[in-house]
Amino acid sequence: MSIPARALLRIAAEEWVPWTKIDVQENGTVGILGPMAHLLDIFADKLNFDYELVRPSDRVWGGPQSDGSWTGMLGMLQRQEVEFAIGPFGVTALRETVCDFSDPVYSENNAILMVRPTLQNDFTGFVKPFTIKTWVWTLVSLVTVVVMMALVVKAEARVFTSQTRHVLSKAAMWGVKTLTQESSEWLPKNDGGRLIVTTWLLASLVFMTSYGGILTAMLTVPRVTIPINSLADLVSQTDLPWRLEAGSMMFQYFKESQDEVRQKVFTEVAGTFPDCWAARKAIANGEFAAICDRTTMKKAMSWDFSTSGQCHLYISSENVYSNAIISMAFKNNSTYLSDANRIIRTVKESGILDKWLAAEITNTTQCLRPPTSDRGNAVAALNVDVMAGPFLVLVGGDTSDAEDTGDKEIQGYIDSVTTLSPPHSTTRRRNCFTKLLDPSEHRFKTSFPSDYETSFPTD
Repeated sequence: MSIPARALLRIAAEEWVPWTKIDVQENGTVGILGPMAHLLDIFADKLNFDYELVRPSDRVWGGPQSDGSWTGMLGMLQRQEVEFAIGPFGVTALRETVCDFSDPVYSENNAILMVRPTLQNDFTGFVKPFTIKTWVWTLVSLVTVVVMMALVVKAEARVFTSQTRHVLSKAAMWGVKTLTQESSEWLPKNDGGRLIVTTWLLASLVFMTSYGGILTAMLTVPRVTIPINSLADLVSQTDLPWRLEAGSMMFQYFKESQDEVRQKVFTEVAGTFPDCWAARKAIANGEFAAICDRTTMKKAMSWDFSTSGQCHLYISSENVYSNAIISMAFKNNSTYLSDANRIIRTVKESGILDKWLAAEITNTTQCLRPPTSDRGNAVAALNVDVMAGPFLVLVGGDTSDAEDTGDKEIQGYIDSVTTLSPPHSTTRRRNCFTKLLDPSEHRFKTSFPSDYETSFPTD
């Protein structure tokens, strides 16, 4: 009995790590490694054929062109240059017009791969406990209280015939000091003004107590800001460009999408890359973000941690595309399709495919943890950069307080001069001016007109 001759099939292959890794021998022969290589060996054994692997000249999976032809491996299937393509491929209705897909090999999710966010020293971190809206409303409240205080104090002064000077400036300084939990020497004398004082004092106490507690927690246990976690985040920022995989399902998906955000992903793309595995180093270096399948991203994380002992990559928490079916692609009406489907079902149901895939992806547990876990100790030491902002606010407050104190002392000297009475008024005025202007006597100085003394009456 003669043994049937083994057919020699041409099979298209391209690299998609970890599913398929191209291995080119010294003599130019193309081989593959990974789960799809194991599956192909089972096909060859059970279906009794030998095979020759060929790569598309453009090194892409394939997409339609304006003349109706296709590029990449799908173009080879359309022209029936190969029996099937090992892939696997993302299944779409458009692709089904040029090939027949096998039963699903796997269900895949796509997300955004980018450089891992790290703890950053933020000079403006002291304003982060509250949102911009909260700060604006606080400022509006402060201005409102100050204006109301000035109006009430002036009105009460007219009613009680008391003297008021510089009410608005005093009310403004009082409002700021109360908000920042500092004592103020000036207070209104009557009940209406003091009612406003009590109200603003309680409001400031609640505000600053909350602010102080949140700021302390943020400084000692800082959070990692993750700027990109979705497509909306990706297109709304300008710091990190993004790229798409050339000739991939996702490239065609964004090109045809009618959604505004997805259209922006395609129109503002910074270019393409061959595949996510080949681009892993550039992504880890922060050159661009990429939209990839989660399996490849985990493989890249595995490589990163295994080679460096650190995690430089981050996967967005939100999926860009969920439950994408991936399958092998056969030329139309291939006689091998039905038997291949039977083998695929057996390998999947027995758990062999999952075992092959798990062997390719190791050392990902650490890198899949959120970036906030990278800080190590629960409490972080504060450095100069972190505290620079609060200290600048402190310096500004001290300067304002010093100026206020100086103004009061200068005004006191002037008041004492203007209220002096004869017979020693001229002599005492001169002594006051000398003391006021002498740096050795006092730290505050001011200037007066050259003819100021001539304005005084002589003794």
